[in-house]
Amino acid sequence: MSEPMSTPTSAPTSASADRRASRRELGAFLRARREGSDPVALGLPRTARRRTPGLRREELATLAGISATWYASLEQGRDVQPSDDVLAAVAEALRLDPVAREHLFTLAGGRTAPAAPEVLAPEVAAVPALLGPAPSYVTGRTTDVLAWNAAAAEFFPGFLDRADGTGRVPNLACWVFLDPAAREVLVEWIDVAQSVLARVRAAAGRHRGDAAFAALERELRTGSAEADAWWPRYDIAGSGAGTKELRHPVRGRISLSHASFTVAGAPEQVLVVYSPL
Repeated sequence: MSEPMSTPTSAPTSASADRRASRRELGAFLRARREGSDPVALGLPRTARRRTPGLRREELATLAGISATWYASLEQGRDVQPSDDVLAAVAEALRLDPVAREHLFTLAGGRTAPAAPEVLAPEVAAVPALLGPAPSYVTGRTTDVLAWNAAAAEFFPGFLDRADGTGRVPNLACWVFLDPAAREVLVEWIDVAQSVLARVRAAAGRHRGDAAFAALERELRTGSAEADAWWPRYDIAGSGAGTKELRHPVRGRISLSHASFTVAGAPEQVLVVYSPL
């Protein structure tokens, strides 16, 4: 007597249905963003002959550097597997913000979006100057200092007031660990260095596989025995408030309090403001 046929479980069917639903949702998302875009703002000429809102499929495909047929398959919810490069190109063509970009990658298969190039909004870049005598600066996700005021350059001599000749953006972690001047300026250098490294460690965990963090890790661990020894401890910290003791070549020893504020719409950009105690 033959064995009765087993009844297939519902898991594969359910998984397949979820994939189809995700593809449909991806298509709806792309179509809505394409139709809601402004062709002129994206660099296309103004014309009165447009019969549909936003970009045409062919125009978006051209902006993204992919074929119109391939892009159409995404909007139509077909069973295709776009690469991270294709998704990043579409996100760039649509000018998606970080939240929408992450949503795009999630719909395309639950992947984490590679970090987009960091852009500081002009309105945010202007804030340190508005704070006048209060030393302040804005850091990015890898502790690059994206904007600062004259007071910050004065209170952190050798960091923000000196060009290294490479055109590189100042980086807080690199200054703390790799510039001997930091050990002179920061009275409690060990505490500050451990705190900075813990923030880098936390951010690197959010961006696993990000080449920028891999390069920063190599640079810090190669150039600093302390960073190399502390990295495996995996200390984790975020930005916050506290105090710092500084040595200033003119003012002498200074105590400063500081507070940190995340930038709305770009939560990994942080405004840090100091005030004398």
